[in-house]
Amino acid sequence: MRTIYGAAPGDIPSFDTARLRAEFLVEGLFRNGELNFVYTHIDRMILGGGCPTEKPLSFGDGSELGTEYFLSAREAGIANLGGSGRVTIDGETFALDNRDVLYVGRGGKKITLESDDASRPALFYINSVPAGADIPNRLVKRQESKPLDLGEERRANKRTLRMYIHPEVTPSCLLLMGITDLAPGNIWNTMPPHLHERRMEAYLYFDMADEDRVVHLMGRPAETRHLMVGNCDAVLSPAWSIHMGAGTGPYAFVWGMTGENQAYNDFQPVPLATLK
Repeated sequence: MRTIYGAAPGDIPSFDTARLRAEFLVEGLFRNGELNFVYTHIDRMILGGGCPTEKPLSFGDGSELGTEYFLSAREAGIANLGGSGRVTIDGETFALDNRDVLYVGRGGKKITLESDDASRPALFYINSVPAGADIPNRLVKRQESKPLDLGEERRANKRTLRMYIHPEVTPSCLLLMGITDLAPGNIWNTMPPHLHERRMEAYLYFDMADEDRVVHLMGRPAETRHLMVGNCDAVLSPAWSIHMGAGTGPYAFVWGMTGENQAYNDFQPVPLATLK
């Protein structure tokens, strides 16, 4: 597990590209046969990526967190972005197909990740945040998620947002998690841009061609910056930062949030004409 400390908005004007990427871009989560974690001091979210091939991958020890177990004081969401696989939590096994999401409640001791076919491995993307309640584990299949159709074709931002870990689908303590797909020929996500001062967000972009990139815009509305993001890279978005992006080709993204509440509409839109 490596650590990212983030930055305050007043620090951003002095950052060059390398420093901006170091503090807000998470690369290399998915490597065959490995399990990788990043701990961020932005609301203490942990991002993880597991790609089991021939052998299962397991985690659960909490020594790096100062707790007995990884989930002693945390909850997690696990999204499968690859081939079919299985997640076992203390002996209880859940089968995850592509774009299924498993909610893992506080208190789990050992979590094991496996792929059904090593030649088409599962890609398990993990978001974990502090939790103050014990809520049962629950698998949310793609067809059980709640879809919201957003945007307009003429503005190139037509997309379908699917809620998975959300009060309207399955309960959690503070974690929200879902997946957004853009309609064919559309490039913009999260339009118009907005701020939510009471929550941070992490984006994981996936289903991209190797040569494509998403231009992810961040920063204060009056002083924006951008990150060039590749397939299976994640971006950390603090509460003080806008977030929106445009892709050079097809893509999708997983969004995960935590903060003071779970009110999805608790945000402040930022008019495009005010961006600088």
